[in-house]
Amino acid sequence: MAVSDEVRGSDEVRGWLSPKAVAAEAGVSQEFDLSQCVREPIHLLGGVQSYGALVAARLRDSVVDTVSRNAGEVLGRAAEELVGRPVTELIGEEQWALARESTEAEGPAGSSDGPAASGVLSLSLESGDGRARLFDVTVHRVAELLVLEFEPRAAEGPFVFQNFYPRVRRALHRLQGAADVTECCAAAVREVQALTGYDRVVAYRFDGAEGPGQVIAEARTEGREPWLGLWFPASDIPPQARRLYARNWIRVIGDVDDATVGLLPERREGTGEPLDLSGSTLRTVSGYHLEYLRNIGVASSMSVSLLRDGELWGLIACHGDEPRRLTPEVRAACEFFGIALSLQLAAVAEREQADELSGYRRALATLLVRLTSQAPEALMRPGSGVAELLNADGALLLRGTETLTTGDPVPTGLPGLLERLAGVGPVGEVWSSDRVPEVLGLDPADAEAQGLPAGLLFLPFNRDGGLLAWWRRERPAPREWAADPARPVRTGPGGERLTPRGSAAVYRATVRGRSEPWTPAQRVAAGELWREMSGLLSRHLAELEARNTELARTNEDLDSFAHAAAHDLKEPLRGISNAAAFIVEDAGSVLDATSLRRLTTVRRLAERMDGLLDSLLHFSRLGQVGLEREELSLDEVVDDALLVAGDRLAEQGVRVVRPAALPRLRADRERLREVLENLFVNAAKYAADEGAGERSVWVEAVSVVPPGEEGRPETAVVVRDNGIGIPPEQQEDVLQLFRRLHRREERGGGSGVGLAVVKRIVERHGGRLWLESPATATATATATAPATEGGGPGTAVWFTLGGADSPSGE
Repeated sequence: MAVSDEVRGSDEVRGWLSPKAVAAEAGVSQEFDLSQCVREPIHLLGGVQSYGALVAARLRDSVVDTVSRNAGEVLGRAAEELVGRPVTELIGEEQWALARESTEAEGPAGSSDGPAASGVLSLSLESGDGRARLFDVTVHRVAELLVLEFEPRAAEGPFVFQNFYPRVRRALHRLQGAADVTECCAAAVREVQALTGYDRVVAYRFDGAEGPGQVIAEARTEGREPWLGLWFPASDIPPQARRLYARNWIRVIGDVDDATVGLLPERREGTGEPLDLSGSTLRTVSGYHLEYLRNIGVASSMSVSLLRDGELWGLIACHGDEPRRLTPEVRAACEFFGIALSLQLAAVAEREQADELSGYRRALATLLVRLTSQAPEALMRPGSGVAELLNADGALLLRGTETLTTGDPVPTGLPGLLERLAGVGPVGEVWSSDRVPEVLGLDPADAEAQGLPAGLLFLPFNRDGGLLAWWRRERPAPREWAADPARPVRTGPGGERLTPRGSAAVYRATVRGRSEPWTPAQRVAAGELWREMSGLLSRHLAELEARNTELARTNEDLDSFAHAAAHDLKEPLRGISNAAAFIVEDAGSVLDATSLRRLTTVRRLAERMDGLLDSLLHFSRLGQVGLEREELSLDEVVDDALLVAGDRLAEQGVRVVRPAALPRLRADRERLREVLENLFVNAAKYAADEGAGERSVWVEAVSVVPPGEEGRPETAVVVRDNGIGIPPEQQEDVLQLFRRLHRREERGGGSGVGLAVVKRIVERHGGRLWLESPATATATATATAPATEGGGPGTAVWFTLGGADSPSGE
């Protein structure tokens, strides 16, 4: 990260601190400014821990750029002798090549997105007496440099994987058996303590990206004070430290009293800045953090990052009473354990969210069934259940100049707050906060005096100010702090620095201005209700019922097929196909013809199933992806579709006819193009047989009253051909998944998904699709185009797309 991004101005830094922290900072001392800690560029401290040595060489010419000043003591070559010389003079050509190869899969050099990648090698250097000295070397890239960090091989000898693996395997097995986040973290801290021997290991969860953290699991040696359940102020881990934790899975401090070793040169030529040590294992430690550790009696420490969706979720923090060096193998095991724990936590959270969401969906379905014959405002009647749906204190529906509410009396300041927040997000996107006063920069007491709720969740459902909102009252939450959160700086053994932590200094405080948090499942449920409300507000109950059916079908498709097709079924199929291929390749010469034919059949069927699963996955995703409606020219979309399907039509001698210019309409361009491509390909597949006359496909827009409906005509698009036609008794079948009128190898092959995809896309637009065969140009239409000329009976596919206010809500 650039220095301009890392080092912020004082006002911005103080903006990160809570008002209480700023007030406490001003009241304690004028000599110490906590914002100095926040501004400190900890990745540019220009030093390393003394137990190892650092060498950074340019990748383009292998010349050493930067060296730690203890190179003489650790590597046997003075730093002054190494800078400006080829690194191969130190480690040799072969070992330099190994070091380069170890980071080739790292990705873009210097990338700050996600955890940094590194490699660990075992390298040897010749000592003055001619004997080889072994080093564990961690390698990573920084822009054009390759950074090598040398640690002398531990005295206990080389790492023996067979002795180490069972411990890690048992630890991971216990981790996988955990039922919830707390149990998962409790298992993790016990295993990490067993792996490392630290005196205290805690799992620490952040309350939001910039908030304080709480110890949710702890393993400690006898006699140490318990921290379980304690909260720690956000200022303990400032923003730049959190960014580095998100980039590096593990951070080890061997000795808090270690004398930092500087770098040569102190500032790199060309940049004028110290070497960026963001990804360094040996990186020295901020003086503020070292004093913090000394104040709580810690001599060594390790932190393992816990990430969720690429963001820092928490830490496993380890403290030792004595200096402690961890071998790269143990560090690697802890890093791997942190990755595994992060994945397990994400899996547990997803499982919990899925279970919670399932309950909300059942409640939502009950709510909607109750409204099957009522107008949208019925949602706001007492007993409707809309407020209870999200465990809120009340709900509000704003439609034009009309405001409808249910639940508790509306907070007096809520209408003004909603007006103030108008435009914070696009239509249909959920906005929520469980700490509205904090978002507005208000003291909880002032927010209460203004009649503001503590929690708010709302969705704008049009650009005219219409919205659906839920609110929650304040829920004061007692917390036990390991330090006074209003006084993060106090006089300690090292002077006026960060407060000592421990149960002897527990402060009990009540958090004001917050409600019960909104969960991800509640946000999803709110979004789903909004989609249903869009149908209610535009077409009332008939379209609401259609949307509810579509929602249930989409969820069923996604839950039943998408995950299985993408993860559980496709991989075994590839394994079956590959295994059959390997058998043929390795033993084909000794197999009889029947066995070879059967193996070939296995491969063909596996590949066919793989194709079917791809089609199924695409079909199921159509119900989930959002539509991007826009005003577009139907003629232009037809031209786009012919870029793909035109060659197929030409091969079969089918010409495309547009009797008149096509209109403009409102639809999703990509999805409409997919509809036309499928219909054109079908026209090519099922063209009239040779000698039956000219083969054609017509595209036009006409005014029709769809079959079985009454009312004014609608504009529909019809794509009709003079091909072989579809028997009436099979017209419904061809709209189903994997239904074909012919054997797979006939009429150009296919999986029988095309028309099912067309139907789904049309219905996603809020429209309707139907077939006619033999093809006609009337179908209760006011069309003037002639019937199919020549060829067979033909097929006409009619579809409408609904208007801009269609139930799709897009």
